[in-house]
Amino acid sequence: MNISRRALLAFTTAAAAAAVSGLPALAQDKGTVGISMPTKSSARWISDGNSMVEQFTAAGYGTDLQYAEDDIPNQLAQIENMITKGVKVLVIAAIDGTTLSNALDNAKAAGITVIAYDRLIRDSGSVDYYATFDNFKVGVQQATSLVDGLKERFPDTKPWNVELFGGSPDDNNAFFFYNGAMSVLQPLIDSGDIVIPSGQMGMDVVGTLRWDGAVAQARMDNLLSANYGDKVLHGALSPYDGLSIGILSSVKGVGYGSGDLKMPIVTGQDAEIPSVKSMIAGEQYSTIFKDTRNLAGVTVKMVDAVLSGGTPEINDTTTYDNGVKVIPSYLLESQPVNVTNYEEILVGSGYYTADQLK
Repeated sequence: MNISRRALLAFTTAAAAAAVSGLPALAQDKGTVGISMPTKSSARWISDGNSMVEQFTAAGYGTDLQYAEDDIPNQLAQIENMITKGVKVLVIAAIDGTTLSNALDNAKAAGITVIAYDRLIRDSGSVDYYATFDNFKVGVQQATSLVDGLKERFPDTKPWNVELFGGSPDDNNAFFFYNGAMSVLQPLIDSGDIVIPSGQMGMDVVGTLRWDGAVAQARMDNLLSANYGDKVLHGALSPYDGLSIGILSSVKGVGYGSGDLKMPIVTGQDAEIPSVKSMIAGEQYSTIFKDTRNLAGVTVKMVDAVLSGGTPEINDTTTYDNGVKVIPSYLLESQPVNVTNYEEILVGSGYYTADQLK
């Protein structure tokens, strides 16, 4: 094979540059994307990270994927390090959507595009785009599933006793989930079909910091002991599978799901494997599936468009005001999942194998 000295020199120079930066040589043409994820404690974020690395790599980009393990200073340091290393784009799923303004201003000054991933980054004018699911609709789907389950399992009971759980108050999505759910539940509360025996309502009361399942379990323990001495719990609105597992542990601990005490209807989100197995076992009633492969795909297309001098495809320009500006967004659709359709949706799509759910 004949290789000119000029071609050989060019190849050697590119390879050397790649070695110095720690990036694959083939990824140098398109540059590197910094991916900042909040934690590995949720299987969902691991899936997001893997999907993005796979799809960005296939599209010719280098990736720098970091998990901050729900430590805000750690995430800030990781983002600053990515800026210093010269990434072309930052894709960020923020732990606390209000703490990144200074770092993102530095990114903007360096000419780095910032894409908020799944969670809106608030109080910053340096966020360029937002890729997420229709989070209000997710809440509607959760509450609709809750009501469907109440009708199915407790058809001759009225009112239904229900308790409400919210997500982390520092995650903007948690408010959309809650508000979407309450758009379905509030009319039923007003009509008397649903009662909240604890009286605890509103995100300032029912929020669960860092989406912590242990916190949800402890709160459910307290709710049961304080309000259900002579009452039966029929349902719990849970916005995330990790909270659902904690809630279910609590109710099972006082006898629900055994004897004549039926398991309450407990919702969820993210279709994590423990919750899918719980549904199959007849415990958790439902979850919401958000295909992270599709969210990663939209994000890759956004980056491709930006770095080629184009404009990313956007389907929402009004919903997500971060306190400084409305962020151009792409919203994907989610799917309610229960024991009747999990095989079709989760296994049929290749998201999980049947063996993973055994």
